[in-house]
Amino acid sequence: MKILRLLVPFFSCALAAAQPAADPTLVLRDGWTLQSSAKVAASGEEISRAAFPTGNWITADVPTTVVAAQVKDGLLPDPFFGMNLRRYPGVSYPIGFNFSNLPMPPDSPYAVSWWYRKEFALPAGFSGKTVWLNFRGINYRANIFLNGKQIADSKQVAGAWRAYEFNVTDAVAPGTNVLAVQVWAPTEKSLAITFVDWNPAPPDKNMGLWRDVYLTTSGPVAVRHPAVFSKVDSPANDAAHLTVTALVKNASDRAVKGMLKGKIENIDFSQLVELAAGESKDVTFSPAQYPQLNLNHPRLWWPSQMGNPELYELHLSFEVKNFEVNNEVSKISDSTQIKFGIREITSEVIKQSPDRFKRLVKVNGKKILIRGGGWTPDMMMRETPERLADEFRYVRDLGLNTLRLEGKLETEEFFETADRLGILVMAGWCCCDFWEHWGSWTDEDFEIARASLRDQMYRLRGHPSLALWLNGSDNPPPPDVEEMYLKIESELRWPNPVVSSATAKPTTVTGASGVKMSGPYEYVAPSYWVADPHLHTEESSCNEGGCGGAYGFNSETSMGPAVPPIESVERMVPKDHLWEVGGKIDAERADGPLDPYWNFHAGGGAFKNIHVFSDALNARYGKAGGVEDFTYKSQLMTYEGVRAMYEAYSRNKYTSTGVIQWMLNNAWPSMIWHLYDYYLRPGGGYFGAKKAMQVLDPIYGYDDRSVWLVSSQYVDAKGLKLTARVFNLDGTQKFSKEVSLDAAADSTAKVLDLPGIDGLSPTYFLDLRVTDSGGRLVGSNFYWLSTKPETLDWAKSNWYTTPTASYADYTSLAQLPKVKLNVSTGSERDGDSEDAVTRVTVENPSKSVAFFVRLKLDRGKGGEEILPVVWQDNYISLLPGEKREIRATYRANALGSATAAVEVSGWNVE
Repeated sequence: MKILRLLVPFFSCALAAAQPAADPTLVLRDGWTLQSSAKVAASGEEISRAAFPTGNWITADVPTTVVAAQVKDGLLPDPFFGMNLRRYPGVSYPIGFNFSNLPMPPDSPYAVSWWYRKEFALPAGFSGKTVWLNFRGINYRANIFLNGKQIADSKQVAGAWRAYEFNVTDAVAPGTNVLAVQVWAPTEKSLAITFVDWNPAPPDKNMGLWRDVYLTTSGPVAVRHPAVFSKVDSPANDAAHLTVTALVKNASDRAVKGMLKGKIENIDFSQLVELAAGESKDVTFSPAQYPQLNLNHPRLWWPSQMGNPELYELHLSFEVKNFEVNNEVSKISDSTQIKFGIREITSEVIKQSPDRFKRLVKVNGKKILIRGGGWTPDMMMRETPERLADEFRYVRDLGLNTLRLEGKLETEEFFETADRLGILVMAGWCCCDFWEHWGSWTDEDFEIARASLRDQMYRLRGHPSLALWLNGSDNPPPPDVEEMYLKIESELRWPNPVVSSATAKPTTVTGASGVKMSGPYEYVAPSYWVADPHLHTEESSCNEGGCGGAYGFNSETSMGPAVPPIESVERMVPKDHLWEVGGKIDAERADGPLDPYWNFHAGGGAFKNIHVFSDALNARYGKAGGVEDFTYKSQLMTYEGVRAMYEAYSRNKYTSTGVIQWMLNNAWPSMIWHLYDYYLRPGGGYFGAKKAMQVLDPIYGYDDRSVWLVSSQYVDAKGLKLTARVFNLDGTQKFSKEVSLDAAADSTAKVLDLPGIDGLSPTYFLDLRVTDSGGRLVGSNFYWLSTKPETLDWAKSNWYTTPTASYADYTSLAQLPKVKLNVSTGSERDGDSEDAVTRVTVENPSKSVAFFVRLKLDRGKGGEEILPVVWQDNYISLLPGEKREIRATYRANALGSATAAVEVSGWNVE
């Protein structure tokens, strides 16, 4: 079945008198077949003819990689369970190694090319038009055939991050058409796709048609890559100056003269354009030449943290007319429309010391502390609109303002969603593969890199969500490559700041980057972020730019592993490898889950196991007694660790200017680096991050026992009260203080110091609450603290961790009395939306603290957990006598015919 997606152009009488028929886009999605060239002797000319038999080929939908198609067809087992991936043909590379840097095994089924074949019927509306065949992503090389004719060869089609558009007007025909694409996998010397040390790689190196394939039409001239750039008069923000640009392509063999017309709401503009035969060129409307593009009091696009992400629509059309013939009616050759935002993103690199710099980002003249996470696609590049929406919903719920894409440059739908929701994006090239092996590049590699950057600049430049572009990741490019990149970015009018790399390494071309990639990536104690002594000295045993403490702009960092809740671990690790053997704890694994199956779901390189994390867990919370105990304590560790990281950077703004948690999500089920796991199950790290991102956040300083209030909103808050209370393990109150204060917009302020308190239990609790002038709770935090100091061995720091010299002692938490909570629930539809809401009221009637209480929503009693789910709060602690109502939002259809049921568990909950 063919899928038609109609793109209905917008036309007004102000644009043109002519009204063209709506031109459809034919998306070639389902009905493809795949086969290895080892099993096909025919040529591309033969395969691309209608009579060619494909009875033994794999059926697939595109986009898909070869391995993803085999998995979907049931030819390969679930690669995400256990160590199934190691059973795949072609997976012989050592565990934990970066396969992108290794040659494909010669006996791998993916060492040869694979054929993709698709039959389709051309819509009647394509007749008499210029027909364009588009490939949005091919990995890595390809020969392309259509109806027995070769359209392009593997010299022309090379590069995973290129987009291709071919004029196939002379190759298509009425009735049945056949497209055949012969694809080769990347080699270790390809500018392709890598997951670095995040997760294993599939054996095909993600070869295939991994992005959309479609046909569309135009007249002789096509309009491509429209964009609007803005200059905003700040700080008043009462005027903006727009520049409109687009690429126009003459597909004909004769010169064409025409009018490019544009409309933005009630603003019209046009420009006469002449194109030679086959010529393509960028056409620009500047505010100096077109005064109507100078706007007063525009609706500005803001990141959601700062305001509303307002969007406008741009409509462009190209009219072809023989201007030497009187009264000839103009014909619209092509038209397009996009949504754009009026905003200006700038940055400045500020010198902090002779050899240390920080980059401060501003949106429409206002400072913003970048707080984000590193994004990854699925390991096999599989995507669905539903999952994309789910993950962005989590991003918004967390309160993050930025996503970083290291080399994984996402789909148009991704960026449109970021535009609409007001999420900033840092994008750029990846590290640790041929993208940074510049000394080995051939002339062809330079051309592929050049073409890849041009395609991505054209594609991304018009999105208001794009904040920064990084020309390198773990290293800046050498001068010749950096200059090549900068020239392309300038030519294509990239409107946003460009950073040489994600590191603090300066370049001779652009100087200091203003960011640092100083880690850590392995477990560090919560005090690390504020105790980092390198804030005050140039010397560092970590990376250039210092260690990972809360100063400067840390482009990727983490408190290390993020072991998911037990339900997720059970989905990725076979039962006989979870922990127990024969009903008893395996003596060889009594110190933690160091089984190869667990380690396989850790990372690569220096992160092939989680023993640093598990050693700290056992030392701080007491030796885990089994997998459920271990995974629950892991939520405690990640909650306090992730919260401490984000809160340190928030407290120190704008000494600190940005922090990117490494990572937000995972490409497969993983034990490390995420705020929610592959199954979209939020754990301790998620709710620790969400707590740190609350707009009025009372923060405890692990370095000096101070209490701060951070405002992340851009309005003043007056008449606040901050209350700090300290409780012993037995629930007795040991300290209380209330402070009245105001919080200026986007501020951070020290409120009080906790005094020395006699008679504290070895583990004690700090409860912080902020109320507004009406007594409404507007911010809160709950810390568990130890009377035993936790110290770090800074002298032994390296690029990925700083060891703990002495651990805090939370083992006395085991003495908390058991409590029985009163729980009631109620569910309802959320207005006219597709969501349902379950409200959970939890009351602690006891005289003890109910510690780290987890709420879980199921499809009926004993049913599967409902995921994704947005909890207002979770992993909560309740003081004696405290009662809270917490809301969970989820898709109503996730329940099916069941009734929502709530499970309540906790550290000391019966």
